[in-house]
Amino acid sequence: MFAEYCEKFPEMKKAWDDEFNLDIAKPLIDDEDYWKYDEKPEATRNLSGMVINRLKDKVPSLFGGAADLSPSTKTYMKDAGDFSKEDRTGRNMHFGVRELAMTAMGNGITLHGLRGFVSTFFVFSDYTKPMARLSSIMKIPTAYVFTHDSIGVGEDGPTHEPIEQLAMLRALPNFHVFRPADATETLAAWYSAVTSKETPTALVLTRQNLPQLAGSSKEALKGGYILEDSTKATPDAIIIASGSEVQLAVNAKAELIKDGIDVRVVSMPSTDVFEEQSEEYKNAVLPKSVRARVAVEALINTGWGDYVGLDGAVISMKGFGASAPYSTLFPKYGFTTENVVATVKKVVNK
Repeated sequence: MFAEYCEKFPEMKKAWDDEFNLDIAKPLIDDEDYWKYDEKPEATRNLSGMVINRLKDKVPSLFGGAADLSPSTKTYMKDAGDFSKEDRTGRNMHFGVRELAMTAMGNGITLHGLRGFVSTFFVFSDYTKPMARLSSIMKIPTAYVFTHDSIGVGEDGPTHEPIEQLAMLRALPNFHVFRPADATETLAAWYSAVTSKETPTALVLTRQNLPQLAGSSKEALKGGYILEDSTKATPDAIIIASGSEVQLAVNAKAELIKDGIDVRVVSMPSTDVFEEQSEEYKNAVLPKSVRARVAVEALINTGWGDYVGLDGAVISMKGFGASAPYSTLFPKYGFTTENVVATVKKVVNK
């Protein structure tokens, strides 16, 4: 009966095939229009919203929404309709304020064969954890959009400032976590998510605007890469950072060279994906011969010891944050160019 239907309605057969084609997004790797962006500073949550609306026309199976937070998580697909009892053609889901149930439904959507995604504030990823774990166990590529990614949330205070959540998700086997630093890395994170076959992906995104980085590239698809290199064959030190802190690393490099310290800056949007690369690649990015290393991330430091070793240092959160604008909180907790510079000098001069 289905074969007869496809023969009678070839356009519907194409629509069906496109809907359930998990490889339909792969050609985007070479699609210049997909990788375009404005050079202006932008929050990565806004950039993710741009990408979602770019993807909705390329990936007809993209289907999902938010826990009543789509204006904040920027996950609404324009002109795609709202799924409801009255309109089964809508692609935007209004899940309600029930993150665990939302994620269970997201998994069901993915199991059906669609590209399911869910979203909420990053601190509320705690509520999604049991079902995120099932995504990993079942080897299904549900996508998670988590915004307000650090103490950059600011005035909402410690209850809404994620600290330990990034370490929690990174600890999950078969789970990719991307914390992009700019537009290119956000595009790469989404490309990875919509081309994945067996691994769920979380995008951890900022509320505050970030600059577009000159050195960012599709190399972000490898999880970690050299954003700005030393002029020396062997760098004096390596600064590793993710998300909003990558810009601090770039600024620190510019200051350190004035004092004759020539460093490499490594952007690490996804430690999970980086660990899947060859030993040759990982050693090329983080050569074992360079033991002077500093990692910078505005969350708890769990896991960074693997990259900085006993001779390195980590600039991270050690408490739950406070209620104030991010421009006040970042300096308060040491996330400044000056502190990165000072920490690198200490490590180099050990």
